[in-house]
Amino acid sequence: MPFGKTVRIFLPDGAVTGIRHAEISNRTGQALACPRNRLDGLKEWPEAAKPGVYILFEARLGDSKPKAYIGESENVADRLLTHDRKKEFWNEAVIVTNKDDNLTKSHVKYLESRIEALASVADRYELENGTTPTLSSLSRSERDAMEELLEDIRLFLGTLGYPILEPLLRSAAVAAPAGPAVPPTSTTEELTFTVHGFLAKGVQTDEGFVLKKGSTASKTNSDSLSNKLAKLKEQLVVDGRFAVEENCLRLTEDILMSSSSYAAALIAGTSRSGPQSWFASNGVSLKDLEELAAEHAVQGSGA
Repeated sequence: MPFGKTVRIFLPDGAVTGIRHAEISNRTGQALACPRNRLDGLKEWPEAAKPGVYILFEARLGDSKPKAYIGESENVADRLLTHDRKKEFWNEAVIVTNKDDNLTKSHVKYLESRIEALASVADRYELENGTTPTLSSLSRSERDAMEELLEDIRLFLGTLGYPILEPLLRSAAVAAPAGPAVPPTSTTEELTFTVHGFLAKGVQTDEGFVLKKGSTASKTNSDSLSNKLAKLKEQLVVDGRFAVEENCLRLTEDILMSSSSYAAALIAGTSRSGPQSWFASNGVSLKDLEELAAEHAVQGSGA
């Protein structure tokens, strides 16, 4: 059964875009998010001068997959000053250290390796790491302690706006909270959309609508397709996320869309209603699934 977590974020100068310090109640891990132009401010934070891991993030300015770099150091603040001179792509860093002074070089190298592996699987960012970090050898108790801290790191990163460790699709067993049984809803059901011989599969999630790898789409667009989606399709081809085949475009990885309608329009190359285009395996439309979910929510609230 999943338990709720409280993540406290302190804004030292009251600015949501400045340095932010995050911690979880009753845990020893802590995180600092620092804009690149505020690196000098880390001198005032002893938390940043400890052994730890860090991730450099590129701002998401368009439809391309942003870049990230994962590293570790025995003094993270000093290492970031080096990256400020040598790496150009990033605009913000997130540092994770421990309130207790018990992280060693072996610990942070273990965390670096595990974060890189999880980020590669989640595939939300283009990793700038030239080589795969070595997984250091730890005792069983130390590994368990680092895996526990890794879960805190996942929460820190997501709460600070960087879900780099979160897969676009989670299994229903992981994603669904424990509770009374509910009818199939748009958040757990794989949906299918077919049009003009193209076949796409997707899942509605908390973040939007995920188009699944292998979905096929029209190579041409009608005048009704928005300029935004037309440009996105072009960018996906340039990035290689849409492979160009003889009669269609084929997704080479899962991609996140803001809505089911945008996802259907991208596939069809023309404006579409998502709720009326996507269907579950039993033939029920997304529109009907959403109405069933809404009715269940009302009944559950006792309204």
